[in-house]
Amino acid sequence: MQPQPFALLEKSIGVSFRKKDHLAQALTHRSATGKGKKRADNERFEFLGDAVLELVATEYLFSFENKSEGELTNWRSALVNGKQLAEVARSIQLGDYLFMSTGEDLSGGRDKESTLANALEALIGAIFLDQGFDVARKFCYEHILVHLEGLLREGKHRDFKSLFQEKAQALHGVTPHYTVIAASGPDHEKEFTCAVCLGEEEVAKGRGASKQEAEQAAAKAGLKAKGWK
Repeated sequence: MQPQPFALLEKSIGVSFRKKDHLAQALTHRSATGKGKKRADNERFEFLGDAVLELVATEYLFSFENKSEGELTNWRSALVNGKQLAEVARSIQLGDYLFMSTGEDLSGGRDKESTLANALEALIGAIFLDQGFDVARKFCYEHILVHLEGLLREGKHRDFKSLFQEKAQALHGVTPHYTVIAASGPDHEKEFTCAVCLGEEEVAKGRGASKQEAEQAAAKAGLKAKGWK
């Protein structure tokens, strides 16, 4: 599959790039680079976009004066975690515009959660470089921060590890611990499986694109397994 024309993406996000090379690099998966290929991948742009997004989200959440630091940290995590960013990327069909190898494409690379989340952060980095902070902030507000109310309503801001620990300590006097029991995939797209344990008891397992996500998933499953609300 050939990537869709840049103009379609620019129209959908309301940003017309001055330097198309910025957009091209943001949309280049590492599989499309390598020996004999001049194109640079989007990892540096992803690094930049991650920082821009975190600053924009933090600035926005700081305006909620009646909320504690802990609550705001959980809200920010809900907004910028990989699963949520991948959903935002899907909403603008970002996968259709990515440059990647034929093998990556055929393996479903255009819809991989980590690939989409990384590409969205790279796009934010490219917007920042090309258009400046105000335009990058506007993009983040319109496509990412706008989902805060829905995420809170769905309870996706909850810190399941903290909840599980509180219940475990209150009911059993035990602090849970987590163990990585599997890690699969290449370094840049690993999937982790973690188990949450109480002493010698393995309570539940969870998967995620990072150890932290897998632990949260395990804690959530553990709450359900124990019947702890």
